[in-house]
Formats: sequence, structure tokens, C-alpha cells
Amino acid sequence: MSILELFILAVSLAMDAFAVSVCKGLETSDVSWRHAVYCGVWFGGFQALMPCIGYFLGASFDRYIEAFDHWVAFGLLALIGINMIRESFDKESEVKPSFSVPTMAMLAVATSIDALAVGISLAFLSVSLPVAAVVIGVVTFVISFAGVMIGKRIGGKLAGKAGMIGGIVLILIGLRILLTSL
Repeated sequence: MSILELFILAVSLAMDAFAVSVCKGLETSDVSWRHAVYCGVWFGGFQALMPCIGYFLGASFDRYIEAFDHWVAFGLLALIGINMIRESFDKESEVKPSFSVPTMAMLAVATSIDALAVGISLAFLSVSLPVAAVVIGVVTFVISFAGVMIGKRIGGKLAGKAGMIGGIVLILIGLRILLTSL
């Protein structure tokens, strides 16, 4: 996986965190740059951690599924992408304006579950885990920071579309992995 593909993967993984960050910016009346940094640290940190956990889970199964690992990677990315697209149409998802540790931890885990599954996929590809984790974490930090500030400034027009775009990109990356392996 090239650094450009890794960057695109990181951006698509960050779309859930972006949508939540935009909502945080919208729903909090006194948003500051500190709120944006706080969201970025939570979301970026979990997005960096979860692929590592997934990678080690996937690496433990590597020798058993090496012959069809590209199908596993495609399947996981496609399922995550389809779920992200489905969730982008869910009008009932609501983000509370609280920045408390329990709330942020719950949101960080919820927005990084897809990164866990991607980490499993990365175990079957020739990807440097430290590089992938850093790229995913930093990209998510920047996008989450921007999301809070965008939510503060322009409103939630992008929040609903971000999940759909991220889901489409994940599916396309999965298709590319599958087609190049066949």
C-alpha cells in the first residue's frame, strides 16, 4: 500500500470523527480551539490505537488465511464502507455537546471501530504498522480539529455527507485491493 493510498484510507476512516466533530462544534455555544484540540486528541488517538489492535489480531490468523487474505481485506472494507454509508442516512444519530471524559471516550471508540477492522486488513497487506498508525492518527487529529471549527463557523451541511463519502472511499480501496490481488 502506497503512502498516498494510506493517506486516502486515513481520510476515509476519519470521516465519522469529522461528522461527530462538526456536531460538537455546532452544539456547543462556546467552542474554542481547545475544544478542537481535545476532540482531535481523542479521535486521533483512538484512530491510531485501533488499527494496531486489529493488526495484531489479524497477524495471529495470517498463516491460516494467506490464500484468501485479499478477499478478507475487501470484505471488511466493503462492510465498513456500507455501514458508514447506511449510517450517513440515519437521521436519529445525535451527538451530545458534552466534552466529559466518558462521553469523549464513548465517541472515540464508536468512531474508531472501523479502524479496528481496517487494522485486521492491514495485517494481510505489506504495510508498516507504525507508519499506518501515525498517518491515521495525525490525519484524524487534523480532520477532527477542522470539524469542530467548521461546525462552529458554517453549520452541519457537511456532517451527513462525510460518512457517505468515507464509506464510498473504503469500498473503492477494498475493490482496488481485491482487483490487484486477483
